[in-house]
Amino acid sequence: MEVVEADVCVVGGGPAGLTLALLLARSGRRVVVAERMRSFDREYRGEILQPSALATLDRLGVLADVEGYPLRSFQLAERDRVLLDIDYSALPGPHNHLFSVPQRNVLEALHAACRREPGFRQLDGCSANGLLESDGRVTGIRCGTGENEREVRAPWTVAADGRYSKTRQLAGIGYERVDSFQHDIAWFKLRLPGRRTGTVRIHRNDGQIALIHDSYPDRIQIGWLVPHGRYRELAAGGIDQVKSQLRKALPQYAGEIAEQVTSLGDLTLLDVFSGRATAWRRDGLVLIGDAAHTHSPIGAQGINLALADAVELHPALLDGDLARFERRRRRATESVFSLQGRQSKGMLSHGRVIDTLRPLVAKVLPRTPVYQKVLRTIAFGAEPPSVRTDLFQLEGRDVRG
Repeated sequence: MEVVEADVCVVGGGPAGLTLALLLARSGRRVVVAERMRSFDREYRGEILQPSALATLDRLGVLADVEGYPLRSFQLAERDRVLLDIDYSALPGPHNHLFSVPQRNVLEALHAACRREPGFRQLDGCSANGLLESDGRVTGIRCGTGENEREVRAPWTVAADGRYSKTRQLAGIGYERVDSFQHDIAWFKLRLPGRRTGTVRIHRNDGQIALIHDSYPDRIQIGWLVPHGRYRELAAGGIDQVKSQLRKALPQYAGEIAEQVTSLGDLTLLDVFSGRATAWRRDGLVLIGDAAHTHSPIGAQGINLALADAVELHPALLDGDLARFERRRRRATESVFSLQGRQSKGMLSHGRVIDTLRPLVAKVLPRTPVYQKVLRTIAFGAEPPSVRTDLFQLEGRDVRG
């Protein structure tokens, strides 16, 4: 069994894990990323970046390598009527827009930047299956099996392995799931060459709701909202029944749905819930991203919060001030939980009173002081951290940006 020594072991090579690895490697630390997958050739769903994430990737010098589409606004629409058009160009530049980008493109750009750092190493196909501990402190992980089995020994281990984090479970840290949302989401894509909308839209039609946005390079991504726990019942009726419901929800794409959605395998169900780890750290171990806090897709916050966690944790691992990291990031994520709850209630709920009030509130909201505050919180976060480039040790390194 190979024994690998590092200053920091990061479990999970997603956006949070690779961003943290890049920050630490540029600061002269030896970083090992243990990633259970062997390639980027897999299905992803989170594709919308907020200005905060764009600023982070730009500061790291990788944004120019990420191909995607800028989106000017976030809309709420009822049938063909736009009730609310949140224009991101009103924000300060240069990142005053949303960005639709396949998550794979982000990961490939981050991974390429990490590989240019001499202190970086990634172990592919190496899923964590045990923690190394000494006197109650986590000192690394065991990962892989058979000839691929390894021990990664490090003073710090960071769990960045997602909402169902195996590392969190191995550490005995509990998780509080909150089913506060009334819907799950069935995601699918349609090919629409040359028909970009330039928006992210919540589309309502006769009580049915869908999330729609351009998807690079020539598609749109659609998230069809179904009552929580009901999708399997709908799917049991077969693909024709599902397509019938999709056409009712999205009559403007009825032809494409009829032609391109050919099996239930074309849809991917996301179990929508929010949740929090009962603790974000143990001695020698820190949780970030979805491993620490899981959010609904409403408001496109997942990747942005994960990157912010990585940026905030970077100096904390160097100076040991983990309490400040946890305090600041808990406040920031709690504000998102609260905001997403209000967004869900206002945009997704259904009833005679709320359906009557929704157009009136949408018309008045942009004229109120709270509008700009909410927009800035969605775009940049409640407490946006700054990339600490002053901690980088750049001499003799191939670093762009």
